[in-house]
Amino acid sequence: MSAVTSFPRAGHDGRLRPLPWRRMAWVTWRQHRVTVAAVFALLGAASAYLLISGLPMHTAYTAVAACRPAASPVCQQVAGKFLGTYAPGVGITAGLLQVIPALIGAFVGAPLLAREFEEGTFRYVWTQGFGRARWTVAKVTPLAIVVTVAAGAFSVLFSWYLAPIFGAGDDNGPLSPTAFDQLGTALAAWTLAAFAIGLLAGVVVRRVIPAVFATLATWAALAFATGLWLRAHYAPPVVTSNPIVAPGNWILSQSWTAGGRPVSLDMINQTLGRVDIRAITPELFQPGPATPANVDPVQYLMQHGYLQLTAYQPIGRFWPFQLIEGGWLLVLSVLLIATAVWLVRRRAA
Repeated sequence: MSAVTSFPRAGHDGRLRPLPWRRMAWVTWRQHRVTVAAVFALLGAASAYLLISGLPMHTAYTAVAACRPAASPVCQQVAGKFLGTYAPGVGITAGLLQVIPALIGAFVGAPLLAREFEEGTFRYVWTQGFGRARWTVAKVTPLAIVVTVAAGAFSVLFSWYLAPIFGAGDDNGPLSPTAFDQLGTALAAWTLAAFAIGLLAGVVVRRVIPAVFATLATWAALAFATGLWLRAHYAPPVVTSNPIVAPGNWILSQSWTAGGRPVSLDMINQTLGRVDIRAITPELFQPGPATPANVDPVQYLMQHGYLQLTAYQPIGRFWPFQLIEGGWLLVLSVLLIATAVWLVRRRAA
């Protein structure tokens, strides 16, 4: 008899003893080993691609790292050529890999309990001495640990992959929305959160396909809200009037002021019209055919009483931001998993 089909044995006092945790862990492994293999296959394929494409990039970066002084025009040209060759492909790769936590949440977390409820197999399992809470914890905990650790290991490889791009001075540093949640502790935290979202969606919806879509929608909304708004407010941004901000810092906004008050785009264009320059946005300028060759639009505006203010998050806040984001995602994941266990305990058979 297997651990599922064998009945619980009575103890010396005549009461039924629940099955031990090791047997429940064995049942979980037997049920979900294909799912675990699929997770490792997904991360393994992504890792192979990062290695294959990252090794030539690291080799090419040696010329950038060896060039001295780094601020010289020659070295800037070498770095610019390197970024022009590799940065576009790296940006596409980073964008595609952002869906890994969502896929794990949708196809590992969501079906975990939803399939049991949809097919009705939970009724039989609850008669085998597991107990609802023990059954839920035994199914959830091993998979949650596996996907979180695997994602954490993958983030180390992804950090290695991005290192040359950051080292060459790319404007999109590790704090940028396309990179931050795949580095450090954030990827593991986002993967655990996606798993917990899928788990709770499966318990609430009790159907696999709707739970998958609910997981994807919820994760996407949370990820976009975090990247576009919440993360920028982990700490007050630094505001500077220096028009040059070092590469790697996360620029949040840039604006022009005059006399301490914000100015409109029309006011900027009125000033720049004298030298045949048009401002498409406050940060983007288009010189005309009659524009003098020695006119810098930014310097010209500053000479005429304008002041450019830049709000940014310094690159030195990367690890504090990682701990903040990893912390609240961990708390959220624990709450979602605890809610799922509570709902299973209250569910009528």
